[in-house]
Amino acid sequence: MNEKKYILLITFHIVIAVLIFFFRPLSLVYAICITAIGLYYVLKTQNSGHEALYVAAYIVGSEVFLRMTGGSLLYESAKYGVMIFLALGLYYSGFSNNAIPYWVYLLLLLPGVIIATETLNIGTDIRKQIAFNISGPVCLGIASIYTFNRKILFSQLNNILLSIGLPIFSTTIYLILYTPDLKGILTGTGSNFATSGGFGPNQVATLMGIGMFVFFSRLILESKTKLMFLINLVILFNITYRGLVTFSRGGMLTGFIIIIILILYLFIKTKSNGRYNLYRLLIFMSIAFLATWAYTSNQTGGLIDKRYANKDAAGRLKESKFSGREDIWNSEIDDFLDHPVFGVGVGKALEVRQEKSGGLLIASHSEFSRTFAEHGTMGIIALLIVFFTPIFLFIDNQQHIYMFCFLLFWALTINHSAMRIAAPAFVYSLSLLKVYMDED
Repeated sequence: MNEKKYILLITFHIVIAVLIFFFRPLSLVYAICITAIGLYYVLKTQNSGHEALYVAAYIVGSEVFLRMTGGSLLYESAKYGVMIFLALGLYYSGFSNNAIPYWVYLLLLLPGVIIATETLNIGTDIRKQIAFNISGPVCLGIASIYTFNRKILFSQLNNILLSIGLPIFSTTIYLILYTPDLKGILTGTGSNFATSGGFGPNQVATLMGIGMFVFFSRLILESKTKLMFLINLVILFNITYRGLVTFSRGGMLTGFIIIIILILYLFIKTKSNGRYNLYRLLIFMSIAFLATWAYTSNQTGGLIDKRYANKDAAGRLKESKFSGREDIWNSEIDDFLDHPVFGVGVGKALEVRQEKSGGLLIASHSEFSRTFAEHGTMGIIALLIVFFTPIFLFIDNQQHIYMFCFLLFWALTINHSAMRIAAPAFVYSLSLLKVYMDED
């Protein structure tokens, strides 16, 4: 992508954020435009250049922004959008006959759905409860069937990542406008809605984490000019800063971890004469990240340091390292032990916890423990398929330098934020692509 086009794209997404901030109803217009233009784009090209993946990626990147600004027609719009566009892509481009593991994966989820129709409490909106809990796993299955061993150029993969990153950048600009001054609103070290656009900090931080990765990868691999390097550096700084001040740790730690994995992989694969430049870049980025942390610490009055040290505002160590989520995990493991084969049924684990807690609704934060509880051994087999398939494919796909990053993003994200957003399902599916380096 040339410099001029890149600057236009960045400017356009700044304008989108500013317009929606000052006139929120435009968020709905934005959502409709994404769908309409995306549909036209895929139908016109008949998915000849992976257009369905580009549109799905953009939907994934814009999901949290649309939710926080009231632009989502349905809460799960993004997951349904990804599934619809990739199904359309399958119609035009077909799929690999070897994608059997993901057909099996989807079939393994079916017993939990059937059991839920019998076990969910009378008065529960069964369709809504099942759809809420199963939409993420089904989205992963359909996306994976589409991407399984699908050939793609490395430059195209980077552009797909950019399609995720651009609306995340718009989200960042919106957050800057929404909370220009932090010092007057920060009083504790808990996740902060005021710094997250009035929306769920966990989901915002998750998107900021993948946004960090997107623009870090562009910084080191796609910055063809000094100006593009500077633009990517500024964007990366702002995304990192805005992610940190949500005070939600999971998404940001995930982002940092997959960046480290990418750096390590590049070190291993780079020849000795090219490692010098990597060392220089690593030193520069380490200084930049330390400067970002120092700036964040200053702006939050040191509260960010206490947050990541698991302390409250007074500096006292908190009893729970995981904000009480270990109790949810233990409850769902108990459900699994009571119903080890097929589980308690999709959505039932929430009702079991509600009964045990005297009426409190406590949603699961870990897709692993929820799957154990609601799908039993069938769910464990399904998770094993998901985890090991991209690793097996990688044996013959070592030009896919992002594979372990995508796989880890999925695994780490669903362990702290379940599959509340489409990002972990879609990003995981990208680990299955058959990547070829561009010929110069």
